[in-house]
Amino acid sequence: MTATESATAAPHRFDSIPLAPPDAILGLTEAFAADTRSEKMNLSVGVYKDASGVTPILKCVKEAEKQLIESEKTKGYLPINGQPDYRSQVQQLVFGDHVESDRIAMVQAPGGTGALRVAGEFLARQCSPTRVFLPSPTWANHNAIMQSAGAPVESYTYLADDRRSLNFEGMLSDLRDKTRPGDAVLLHACCHNPTGVDPTAEQWQEIARVVSSQGLIPVLDFAYQGFGDGLEADAVGLHTVLDKCAEAIVCSSYSKNFGLYSERVGAIALVASNPAAASASLSQLKVLVRSNYSNPPRHGAAIVATILADEELTRLWKTELDEMRIRITQLREKFVEGMAKQAGAPDFSFLLKQKGMFSYSGLTAMQADELRTKYGVYVVGSGRINVAGMDEDRMDWLCGAVADVLS
Repeated sequence: MTATESATAAPHRFDSIPLAPPDAILGLTEAFAADTRSEKMNLSVGVYKDASGVTPILKCVKEAEKQLIESEKTKGYLPINGQPDYRSQVQQLVFGDHVESDRIAMVQAPGGTGALRVAGEFLARQCSPTRVFLPSPTWANHNAIMQSAGAPVESYTYLADDRRSLNFEGMLSDLRDKTRPGDAVLLHACCHNPTGVDPTAEQWQEIARVVSSQGLIPVLDFAYQGFGDGLEADAVGLHTVLDKCAEAIVCSSYSKNFGLYSERVGAIALVASNPAAASASLSQLKVLVRSNYSNPPRHGAAIVATILADEELTRLWKTELDEMRIRITQLREKFVEGMAKQAGAPDFSFLLKQKGMFSYSGLTAMQADELRTKYGVYVVGSGRINVAGMDEDRMDWLCGAVADVLS
């Protein structure tokens, strides 16, 4: 029997594999790309766009890349825990002087998603039995990441029944009543995805107190620093938690605030109660990385490190970051103003209190589907909209479309 005949006779194991459902967000992006209508708008995927509808490369990034091209001498592997100067700069950006450096175990990761996956595996392997409590609602991928990492997932109340505000008392009640010491609780440090609803500074104080008194491990997803109220203001919640909790995990991403979406730049930082625990934790984080992606990518991390090590480039970055944040705020305001002009449309002024790229619009899944099929406006079924994807030159058209499906 020939090899071809043998292969033909063998059972085809892959023939029975079912087709996986499309990703709730990326699937919409694929559908948007295939949509042949000239007048359409993608408000689903979480990327920043400028006035021309392009996700720009920041000027500070271009300049850093020029420097890297001239100075780079190797494409050799980075250490398992990543580029040292990148980790040093990120540590200062995230923690400032709030945590002693010898209590921090930091590993460069491929994006915030990679950092979350390493965090989930660490909790599953080193802190078992540990349940991870996720806010309801949360980023759609949080659940899948933690479950794939082997960490059991539970939920706690976050959004109020009006789908516009924080159910603060419900949140605290769940954290007190549903958790047990040693459980982990995932907290969006700022710019909550998908709702844009953040706790106030005073509420963060109470959240931190409950997390500490319950003996929980805070896992802070810090993907949007600078997109809410500014670099320092957006770190208030994180620093408040760290002031009250001796242990924490922080997963940061630099896709949004540096515009480095495709470079996959992130970090996981584990804060331990003492240097010995931090050292031991770092050794275990390295084991997880080695058996997964082995070594992180160099280029994106080198860009971030170059910018943050240069005073002029840092100033330029902060200016460009401010411009992105201000543009998002202005788009919110223009959308609210535009909806106020639509006869019979509900009041959308609640959007003005929300932070970051995302907002819960209040649209139902049926209305979101009608918006897509009738007008080519792509919105996640939950009603989440990416404010940064709006086109101000077509704001009246967008508001008219939304008003129509709401009527």
